[in-house]
Amino acid sequence: MIDASVAIQVLPSVEGDEVLRIVDKVIAYLRSTGLKVFVGPFETTVEGGFDELMEIVKQCQLICIEEGAPSVMSYVKLHYRPGGGVWTIDEKVAKHQQ
Repeated sequence: MIDASVAIQVLPSVEGDEVLRIVDKVIAYLRSTGLKVFVGPFETTVEGGFDELMEIVKQCQLICIEEGAPSVMSYVKLHYRPGGGVWTIDEKVAKHQQ
């Protein structure tokens, strides 16, 4: 059940192209979850169950560290509505796609 939507931006504390390499690993992980994922230029949005999404946010941090970042800062936006009914990614952006 989709009762939550999370937008996450990870900022691993590394230099240069290493940032993109690590962020790409995080995005690959997000896509591997099988959930609906929307990659934007500053953040990636994922929709699914609240508990599952909270675990995914945690894993994003761990991936950055495992990939060599000494620390990571993340910005997370969350919409949670028990029982479902959060607006989906498609409902939010489809009308703006060309």
